[in-house]
Amino acid sequence: MAGNLNHDDVARLMSDPSPENRASTAEKVAQQFGDGTLSESEGKLAEEIFNIMVKDAEERVRVALAKNLQSAPNLPHDLASKLASDTSDSVALPIIRYSDVLTEDDLLEIVRTQPGARQVAVAERPAVSESVSEAIVEHGTEDAVVSLVSNEGAAISDTALERVVEKHGEIERVQKPLVHRERLPVSVAEKLVSKISDELKTYLVANHDLPEQMAADLILQTRERATIGLVSEGASEEDLVVLVKQMRDKGRLTPSIILRALCVGDMPFFETAISLLADVPISNARVLIHDEGDLGLRSLYDKAGLPRALYVAFRSAVDLNVGAEAERTDDDPEQLMRKMLERVLTVPDDEAEVYADADVEYLLAKFNKIEKRPGPAF
Repeated sequence: MAGNLNHDDVARLMSDPSPENRASTAEKVAQQFGDGTLSESEGKLAEEIFNIMVKDAEERVRVALAKNLQSAPNLPHDLASKLASDTSDSVALPIIRYSDVLTEDDLLEIVRTQPGARQVAVAERPAVSESVSEAIVEHGTEDAVVSLVSNEGAAISDTALERVVEKHGEIERVQKPLVHRERLPVSVAEKLVSKISDELKTYLVANHDLPEQMAADLILQTRERATIGLVSEGASEEDLVVLVKQMRDKGRLTPSIILRALCVGDMPFFETAISLLADVPISNARVLIHDEGDLGLRSLYDKAGLPRALYVAFRSAVDLNVGAEAERTDDDPEQLMRKMLERVLTVPDDEAEVYADADVEYLLAKFNKIEKRPGPAF
């Protein structure tokens, strides 16, 4: 409504009570009130108009109020509460989602007593407190929980996140935003890891500060599954380059994990890793790796900055991989893996001293696991 509000505005509203006029008046008055441009007396008059209109039987009138008052900092609490509890979602949701006038108690009551769409609106607020988040996790619908974990403005305690995994951890549309949260506690990651896809495991490792051993195990588990054909094909070379770059940038592309990957037959990972570390195009790196002499691999290995003491182990594993590729053998990939582990684990004692205890434990565990499976002897 242009100009200052006065009693003539109210009289005009009363003389033409059509839904259109009431809705138009509601919108104009609410806009001015929300903008904070009204004087004290005009503000009080506006509040009187709102108290009438909040009870209006015409939904469009109440919708006009809610949409234009949703961000008004000076909205009286009782009016905000009435709009938030309106029978129409079109009226209630804008207030629930955006109004700072609603208190934490108001929001907790909505989560505990109101239908799912209103729980979702609470979960989508620009800021959600830990106590409200906990209420959503306990009382909210699946949709509300998805919205909550997708909202970086929501403060969610470690306990509440663990509860999300317990209640909804098997559901993919909960898993993805949970893994993509900016911060994910290790305790939550540990509970989640057995439930998520290899793609999400890869993201988890690349984007969260997991313990080194846990990160290495996850990457190797995912890559090993791809190597022995337990996951569907479709992961491109570009995807592998992205993964290895992320690991390098986060300091996780260690000699240990590269050697472990190579020992379980993951030649593409080794080729990608060493080419990136040496800053050599992968096509060139493959030529050097497959060179029949020792000069090519040795030069590439040194340029990548990998430990000289581990070269013999890398050389042995590469030779077995390259030999298998040349023969195009149809042998079970696990048989090749067994050969490589056996070769690397039986190097002379003076060379074995360079292995970290964790590497030896990992390779022995992998070897023992394969040995327990039925298969031809060598």
